[in-house]
Amino acid sequence: VERLPRGKSTPDFIRKPMATTVQQGKKAIFKTIVSGEPAPAVTWGRNNGNVEDPEKYRSRYDDKAQEHILEILNVNPDEADTYRCSATNEYGQAVCNVNLTVKEGKRLIITTQCSYGQPIQDFRAIVIPRKKQLPPKKEGEIDPKLWELLLSAPKKHYEKICFEFGVTDFRWMLKRLSQMKKEREDEQTKVVEKLENVKQIQVKPSGRAEFSLNMTLRDPNSEINIYKDGVLIPYGDDENSKLCLKKMGTKYVFSIKDPQPEDAGFYQVDVDEANVLTTDFKVPAVDFVAKIKDTKAVETEDAIFQCVLSTPLNSITWSKEDSSLEHEDKYEITVSEDKLTHTLTVKDCDVTDTGTYYAIAGIHSSCASLTVQAEKESESEGGEKKFKVNMPERKSLNFQSPPSFIAPLKWRLPPQGYECCMSCAVKGDPAPCVTWYHNNISLHGNTNYHIINTCGVCSLLILKVRPKDRGEYKVIINNKLGTAESSTTINVRGIVLFLRFLI
Repeated sequence: VERLPRGKSTPDFIRKPMATTVQQGKKAIFKTIVSGEPAPAVTWGRNNGNVEDPEKYRSRYDDKAQEHILEILNVNPDEADTYRCSATNEYGQAVCNVNLTVKEGKRLIITTQCSYGQPIQDFRAIVIPRKKQLPPKKEGEIDPKLWELLLSAPKKHYEKICFEFGVTDFRWMLKRLSQMKKEREDEQTKVVEKLENVKQIQVKPSGRAEFSLNMTLRDPNSEINIYKDGVLIPYGDDENSKLCLKKMGTKYVFSIKDPQPEDAGFYQVDVDEANVLTTDFKVPAVDFVAKIKDTKAVETEDAIFQCVLSTPLNSITWSKEDSSLEHEDKYEITVSEDKLTHTLTVKDCDVTDTGTYYAIAGIHSSCASLTVQAEKESESEGGEKKFKVNMPERKSLNFQSPPSFIAPLKWRLPPQGYECCMSCAVKGDPAPCVTWYHNNISLHGNTNYHIINTCGVCSLLILKVRPKDRGEYKVIINNKLGTAESSTTINVRGIVLFLRFLI
């Protein structure tokens, strides 16, 4: 309707139903939360068929969660369709669509025999191709792949992932992401008892690309599927397989042997219908123009590895032996402004830092060794005795302070037509920003006033006092630590005398 009565509203979706993929024979569930006054009626439909069979489709409302729910029992391939949810009240209607994908079949073990009755090949990972589609990216909206990656990544990697997708202001997304994480965790808890230590894909010094996680399954026989760009792909359990899954206790490690540019893609790991890991494998066209070189250092010195790339990259992977290194107290990782020169600094070396270090860019790597000598060995080799002076530990001092007034404003009674100067002295670190007001109106830009701030002394000069200059004058000072203010009143002397004469 064109005009809504006061207090009434048209229907809207607070949370839309999410696309889902289910195994044939299991149950599919769509959930939504709607708003509107009066409360809208929610109905469900589908493009190719109807949802009227009560033994197949059940719709209900959960009072506690305020969710409208559609359950599809014993799903079969015919139920794969686009489903429609409509919320309607007397003032309007809101409609949204959601896709249901049905997975058919399981892994097949097929043995082919030749004419002599001997098996010639044992296919242990032949899979009927199945699709797991992400919603298409719409103009002006965030790429759905970004949400999937953020759901699997630790918080410290949010900024890096957003930057790769060209999103620099991601704070506003955190509320939506928190809601999506809750929904994802609800799905995961149906099949996974514990999930932690999820690691995104990285090329290791061994040359294999790996991604991993620790999880405890509720049902050890649950099906684990891996998708690449939405297509189910086969994997084996030995390192000779192109894609290998190794299980060590509760740790699952997925690795790609001899990764090539065509292996780049969007990988997802599902346990039954629940997604547990999402990672994006990118293979940039890059190589080393200058590789890292072997280096030596004496204890307490810093060691530096540096390489130059053929193509600019925001970051590369640094590793010691088989462990990735992060920018922290021990390691400093820097990149030149042109993104071509990448540097690793090993700070305050000790003997335990000795080993082989790797710089990995795309699917290419460069390695070099670091040898750290004890100070006694260095003295004997050089023939000079070195003394180590234990300097007292440096303590950083914080001189920052909130703004305050050393000398506040004072009351003034200037004569009409003359100058009047008001001053105050302020302090604070960082230096506070000073703003003058007359009767709560800012004076900046008013040509009848001259404002000066010099070394913490703030002055306001009224060039020619007029009757309208009477009233309250206020100074407000602020910095990132706080705010302070001082005020005074000005009465014009000529006006006071005239008032006395009338009395």
